[in-house]
Amino acid sequence: MHITKCLHAALLVTDLQRAENFYSNILGLSKSEMRSLNFPGTWYQIGDFQLHLIVVPTVPSQIQNAEKWGRNSHISFAVDDLETAKQRLIAHNYPIQTSAFGRPALFTKDPDNNIIELSQV
Repeated sequence: MHITKCLHAALLVTDLQRAENFYSNILGLSKSEMRSLNFPGTWYQIGDFQLHLIVVPTVPSQIQNAEKWGRNSHISFAVDDLETAKQRLIAHNYPIQTSAFGRPALFTKDPDNNIIELSQV
């Protein structure tokens, strides 16, 4: 077997409207209109990659390391201006944690506590 690329990731959310606000309006991702899901949720197209949001009644906490968010399950996105991303998250009251290693990256949490990494490339 030879894996050539990652196609998609799926995150569990409890409130689709609240999650869509975060991913569409705060992170600026574009929802895919190419096809609909056969279950409650939505999907975003990011280049060749897809992010699926799947609605469930409750999201179990996967945070094992509250001190260092990057040492938990997370998804990472590249941004062209990390400071602008940071200021946008702060303006909308989303928590942030900078990289413990001093690299240009930060972590935040979506409304269901899914950890999102933003790295400047």
